[in-house]
Amino acid sequence: MATKNSSRLNLYNSLSRKKEVFEPINPPFVGMYVCGPTVYGEPHLGHARAAVTFDIIYRYLTYLGYKVRYVRNITDVGHLENEEAELGEDKIAKKARLEQIEPMEVVQNYTVKYHEGMDALNCKRPSIEPTASGHIIEQIELVEKILENGFAYEVNGNIYFDLEKYRQSNNYGELSGKVLEDLQAGSRDTEGLEEKRSPHDFALWKKASPEHIMRWRSPWGEGFPGWHLECTTMSTKYLGEKFDIHGGGLDLQFPHHEAEIAQCHGAHGHAPVNYWLHNNMVTIDGAKMSKSAGNFINLEDLFSGNHDKLDKSFSPMVVRFLMLQSHYRSKIDFSNDALMAAEKGYHRLMNAVELLKKLTPSKTENSGKLDEEILDLCNQCHLMMKDDFNTARALAALFDLTSKVNALSNGQLDIDDLSVTAQTTLSKTFDDFVFKILGLKEVKEGSDSKTEELVNILIKLRAEARNKKDFATSDKIRDELQEIGIQLKDDKSGETTFVII
Repeated sequence: MATKNSSRLNLYNSLSRKKEVFEPINPPFVGMYVCGPTVYGEPHLGHARAAVTFDIIYRYLTYLGYKVRYVRNITDVGHLENEEAELGEDKIAKKARLEQIEPMEVVQNYTVKYHEGMDALNCKRPSIEPTASGHIIEQIELVEKILENGFAYEVNGNIYFDLEKYRQSNNYGELSGKVLEDLQAGSRDTEGLEEKRSPHDFALWKKASPEHIMRWRSPWGEGFPGWHLECTTMSTKYLGEKFDIHGGGLDLQFPHHEAEIAQCHGAHGHAPVNYWLHNNMVTIDGAKMSKSAGNFINLEDLFSGNHDKLDKSFSPMVVRFLMLQSHYRSKIDFSNDALMAAEKGYHRLMNAVELLKKLTPSKTENSGKLDEEILDLCNQCHLMMKDDFNTARALAALFDLTSKVNALSNGQLDIDDLSVTAQTTLSKTFDDFVFKILGLKEVKEGSDSKTEELVNILIKLRAEARNKKDFATSDKIRDELQEIGIQLKDDKSGETTFVII
């Protein structure tokens, strides 16, 4: 199939641990499955990193002309409290019990919030977004197939995957590099060790205890599916038994993706996917993000500025821009300083977009040194994206082009030294990369002058109400502005600013 330029797309395959030329199974069609969120809490930076990463990949594959079916699941059952040992309550059921609501109310609430957060970051919705609870029948059928092929066994209503049997003809651990001696601690399933043939075996289906809320009938009694099973079921249902790309966070390589490979071999006799892609993690001020450490940041915290580590609110586009500044396989460190720097970079890029629109059209058809420099930088943007979706280096080329645009705008470079062809290519490169591929949007603080004037009037009225200790009116102004997407931020000096979110 034709692509935007002559170079081939290369991507880093976690399975082979090297870059490979991308060759779809059935071009121009591409099947991509990405592990989505477990919806029992607010969307946070970890969710955003994965969503932005695979949004970029989805956008660029589409830009190259591929017809992509992008499947991202919603986990709404099977994820237990103790992830490493796979013990305790279902996370969603526990949230429901604590809030005294139905589990599916929890699912609906946090699925909506997840969508709102990813929409704010301008991530495209997937082609299909299946839920685990909506595919119980298919999961039971997959367990039956694995049992039939001799790679699983039943004990007391629990179905376990037989890793010892699997390892006789397959290499369990090839994706993550883990060896069998490492598996027990990370298997997420030490419950019922006495009934397993091997301590390393993991559950495909678990018998529900009397107090377990989320349960379904099966040939083995009432129970619920293992967490690993859902992704094997939904990916192969919508993309086929063999598909092109499987993605997710680096933390899912083991045991989740390792188990997916084993399950697919056990059911279908072969590996499920040709290319495994994994995004790296997020740190906060150099430390792992953790609620207990006090450095856990939800997206709402970022967009509102309501967090001890933040001096102000940040636009979703600034958050997205900061993520684009790192290659998806590199860690990203979020800090107030990093966000402030990203905000400046974002505005500089968007300013270049506006300047480019105002440039006088070139009148020359002649090609010179300036043309050569600009056309080379435009080509670099494409080459960097085709080198494993390297947004960091593509942005670097865009900023070199930004310097050229600024120089043309302020007269340091003569527009007459730029050919019509080069100027057209320059404009198209900015439009393609800034908006279509990198997925940025122009966000003008305060929207327009009239909106800004009206909001500032309301801020003054709110300040007067607070001075009169009329907190009901003060809160009403703040809350109703929040309802229409205008977030007020009171700083330590008593000044109030706002941002449209």
